[in-house]
Formats: sequence, structure tokens, C-alpha cells
Amino acid sequence: MDSLQGKTVTIVGLGLMGGSLALALRDCSVRLVAVEPDAATRERALAQGLVDNATADLASGVSGADLVVLAAPVGAILDLLPAVAAACPDSCTILDLGSTKGAVVAAMDRLPAGTQAVGGHPMCGKEMAGLAAAEADLYVGQTFFLCRSARTSPEAEATVEALVAAAGAQPWWIEPEEHDRLVALVSHMPYFAAAALMAEAAAVATAGEQVWRAAAGGFRDTSRLAGSEPRMIGDIARTNRAAILEALRSYQSRVGEVIALLESDDDGALSAWLAARQREHAEYRQAKGS
Repeated sequence: MDSLQGKTVTIVGLGLMGGSLALALRDCSVRLVAVEPDAATRERALAQGLVDNATADLASGVSGADLVVLAAPVGAILDLLPAVAAACPDSCTILDLGSTKGAVVAAMDRLPAGTQAVGGHPMCGKEMAGLAAAEADLYVGQTFFLCRSARTSPEAEATVEALVAAAGAQPWWIEPEEHDRLVALVSHMPYFAAAALMAEAAAVATAGEQVWRAAAGGFRDTSRLAGSEPRMIGDIARTNRAAILEALRSYQSRVGEVIALLESDDDGALSAWLAARQREHAEYRQAKGS
């Protein structure tokens, strides 16, 4: 964390991800500046001592930064990158926290020569949004994807790795295309599966059946992602459409396997299939240390 001490970190966006990062960095001997359009959020962050300064003006907020973190939806990040690159010092590193990386890293590649930029995506979060939902340990122990762009120097790599360490996360350098393929499977596709489940249950409820009274823990856990922010998911879909479609079609084929097993009336085959999934889930839990 030595490369961050005494430096100025500007966080653009004080929602769940930006607010949690600010909480994680409070004791790391850095000067924290927030760029946040909502006045109430700025006032709350200052009153809580979460940041040293807060402004709605992007140019002034990044003008003295050593590191700028774009904690915003992917669409906003794509809009912000040119303005941030134009306003921040030449020595400043830009890091984003967007959920997809192909489009963001391609935009970073087009920034002026001399700009320092790294694509990032911490694999943490929850369906609740806003500063009120922020947690100091949100990043702790979580994978933090990092993607090099044409504007990534060794110094920029060291800076973002220091930030990841300060937040308590685990860095994983990866190519943007591989990142987008992996997260489509384990993050983006599960959202759409949960949304489809919610749509089906809501249709049954609309028909007058008491589905909500019957719904308990299993439905709550499986449908949780359907409560995510639609704007964020829309940005994800627009910037990772092909990989999400591939993951959904593959998932659809797995659902087809289940339908075929149930239709076959072969209880032994169904039990064997379910036992295999149970073993795989145990392997996943072991790999995650939980």
C-alpha cells in the first residue's frame, strides 16, 4: 500500500461500490475526494468523514488526483472517460469498476497517449444501491479483475494493485474478452434467470393464486438478483450481449436436460443427475473457502 500513502484518490460516484471503497480507504493515509452529482449524498459523505472533499464538478474533482476511480454504470463510464482524461494530471491513473470490460478497455485504448488507464471489476456487491448500503468490508477477500489497456504502464499497474490490496480484495489480471465471458456465466446470466423466475411467479400471482404467501426461503434466495438496478443491467446487456446470449442458451440446454429427465420418469437417472450437481456445488464452496 506504500504507493497510495499520501496520495489523492478521487472516487467518481458514491453509490454502493464507490461508497464502500471510500470506507475501505479511510484508514490508509490517503486524501479522498468524491465527485457526486447528488447534493444530499455529498453532504452525508462529508458529515460522516467519509471523504475529505466532495464536489459535483468533475474537472475540479479530478484535477489534483493521483488515482481516479470511476464507480458508475458502464454507460456512464464510457461517457466519463474522455472528460476525466482531459482534466486529470498526466501522472494520474484512471481505474473503472464497471461490470463489463470489452467496451471500457476499447474506450481506454482510444484515450490520448500519455493517459494511464486500467479496466477493473470487483466481484462483489448486492442488489441494494446507494451510499446507505455501503460497507467497509464489501471488497474483502473478493476477486478484483484487472484488465490492461493500451494506456497501462507498469506504474499504473502498481497503483491499482495497491488500491486492491488496501480494499482487501484479490487482484486477477485477465484479458477483457475472457473477463466478459466468465462474468456472463456467473454474474449476468444468473440475473436474467432470476428475472425470468420473477416474471413467471408474478404472472401466476396476477392470475389470483396465492403465490406470494407460498414463497419462502428458496424463492427469496433464487429471485434475489431480480431486485437489481435496471439501468445497470441494461448497460451490462448492451456491452456484453453476445456473451450473455451464449450463457443463456447454454443454460437453456441444461434446463432442457432437466425437463427430459422428468419426462422420462427415470428416478434413478434423475437422482444421479442431481447428485452430480450436489458434488459440483460442494467443489465450488470448497474452492471459495465457504
